[in-house]
Amino acid sequence: MKKLCSLIFVLILGLHYSFSQGLVPDHLNKMQMVTNVSISPTGNYVAYLNIIQKDIKDGVGYANRDLYVYDTKKKTHRLLNTGIAPISSLNWLPGEDKVSFRQRSEGQKNIQVFSLDVRSEKIEPLTSFEQNVGSYEFRNKEEIVFTSLRNPVAEKQALLDQKIDLKVFQEEFQHLELYRYNIKTKKTVQVLSNKTVYDFVISPDGSKVVAAITDQNYIDDEYMFKKIHIIDLENGKILKKLDNQGKLGKMAWSPDGKQIAFVAASGLHDAVCGSLFIMNVENQNEKYENLTNIVKGLELSVKDVIWENNNTLLFTSEESVDVTLSRYDISKKSISHVIKPSLVAFSEVSYFDNQVYFAGNTWQYPNELMHFDLKKSQLTKVSTHNDSWLKDVKLARQEKITYKARDGKSIDGVLVYPLNYQEGKNYPMIVYIHGGPESAVQNAWMNHYSTWGQFAAARDYFVFSPNYRASSGRGVDFTMAGYGELLGAEYNDVLDGIDYLIASGKVDKSKVGIGGGSYGGYFAAYSATKHSERFAASVVFVGISNQVSKRNTTDIPLEDYLVHWGFWNHENMEKVWEASPVKFAKGSQTATLILHGEEDTRIPTSQGKELYTALKLHGDAPVRLILYPGEGHGNAKNINRYDFLVRTLDWFDFYLIKNPGSKELPGKYIKYE
Repeated sequence: MKKLCSLIFVLILGLHYSFSQGLVPDHLNKMQMVTNVSISPTGNYVAYLNIIQKDIKDGVGYANRDLYVYDTKKKTHRLLNTGIAPISSLNWLPGEDKVSFRQRSEGQKNIQVFSLDVRSEKIEPLTSFEQNVGSYEFRNKEEIVFTSLRNPVAEKQALLDQKIDLKVFQEEFQHLELYRYNIKTKKTVQVLSNKTVYDFVISPDGSKVVAAITDQNYIDDEYMFKKIHIIDLENGKILKKLDNQGKLGKMAWSPDGKQIAFVAASGLHDAVCGSLFIMNVENQNEKYENLTNIVKGLELSVKDVIWENNNTLLFTSEESVDVTLSRYDISKKSISHVIKPSLVAFSEVSYFDNQVYFAGNTWQYPNELMHFDLKKSQLTKVSTHNDSWLKDVKLARQEKITYKARDGKSIDGVLVYPLNYQEGKNYPMIVYIHGGPESAVQNAWMNHYSTWGQFAAARDYFVFSPNYRASSGRGVDFTMAGYGELLGAEYNDVLDGIDYLIASGKVDKSKVGIGGGSYGGYFAAYSATKHSERFAASVVFVGISNQVSKRNTTDIPLEDYLVHWGFWNHENMEKVWEASPVKFAKGSQTATLILHGEEDTRIPTSQGKELYTALKLHGDAPVRLILYPGEGHGNAKNINRYDFLVRTLDWFDFYLIKNPGSKELPGKYIKYE
């Protein structure tokens, strides 16, 4: 009996040891993510936020944001004390080693701007404004320019004072207005009224701003209708307006203030804000349609742009499953890679005197502070926030794959292998579908609460993430392949990738699951209904189930119309209904787990309920709906992220490995250990 107990103990210990070598859900509490990187005006310091998910053992809550400063000379990192309230929006005071941030400190009603001297660590308030301070920049040492929501109209405020908060749908928007604020005198000057200013950048001489402005403040306006304005900061006069079309992203002044580079869509119907333009500040007759798209015809999507000098741009871009930093020489009209593909994934960069700093990751570690020396062409990882726990984690093989779609088009994706992969064996597979569809997966750190990646690999799954047509990272034509044809070539690209992996002998065709969020949830719902015979399990997170009703309830109906459909429901109702998963719910054989935030306005909770009801009434497989109170289009609370990861992995385990074909449901509650 003692020998038997010893053998059981050894077996249990061995199983635990094998499992603990990979990434497990408890590692969510250990992951740290560097973000919001900013170099000081002197180049002596780099400030950044380090995001750490609150451990569920310490209670339900949101991630903590710690402020770090990296000394570029001493090569040291220092954690600065900013208090217990969360901070955001790092910036530097002009010419000084004082970092600023937004915070609602203890006892304060509104979010204000504070400065912190990195040497003395003394904190000082910089603004004392009646409303929340939004995005902000320093005009000089005395003045801050910022956006703030206008106060409610008098009639509305009177009702609020009486504790009456009835909402008049879409008639109560408040403009996000632009202000100048003197730090010493506390005097406020409104620069622009009756317009909404979403983004702005101050000119090098401090006299003007380039701003992204709309006439209203709705989500559709922010997505689709921002126009570039150049405004005189002293008198609020609009000096120039560009009639740019479609989505608008980052804007940047040249050092001499004569040109503005900006990232935008190629046109009104382009879903991806990934093209790059330069406009002349003083040319009043300049037309948007005459501007040159610098990256036209290239298979990439620009994400960020900065000026290296008056003749040279640096821009980041997605290129398939990679991210690059490139240089554009204006006089030569030439583009060359600075940071080449497959080295590191990142989005925005901060630049000073040939030195570039950014938050970057690879498939082997989450976001850390990275440094690239332009002169030496040398990339260095300069922070080690995740090294202590990662050294004990074994990661599975991860790689870029390329396959041919049925029409011969090359499609790229990322494949994560089972942790204990053995050549010649086939394995279950989870297909992860990214949202958007105007986004892309990178061959980088894919291990978040909703992406599975190495979490699933540790349980010996393949995880396949395709960048199907309509994704970003392959140029405008690739994106536009999904326009007006939802679930056409874009969905076939996914099926063709699955078939490619099955044909390779790696994947068991009877053990394929699929899942994703938003547009990825839409694909997962369609897979569980229209193509149920191919999928044993599906996870639908904040996904679309009925396009007819979704298009009339989403908070971005115009964006959806302009960049995805190109026609309204009443113009071709049958085509919209044909692209709705609930139409095909009858007879579904796919075990489907639906998860949705109760406060989601992008894809309302009713979409999850419609799918649940249709599958419950007319399907022939288990279905469950999980609602997350207080969550919107994705989960923010630690407990809800943990629940999502554990619950979905257990769902796949139950129907792909432990109980294939079962009509039973697993336990409805998970253990929060």
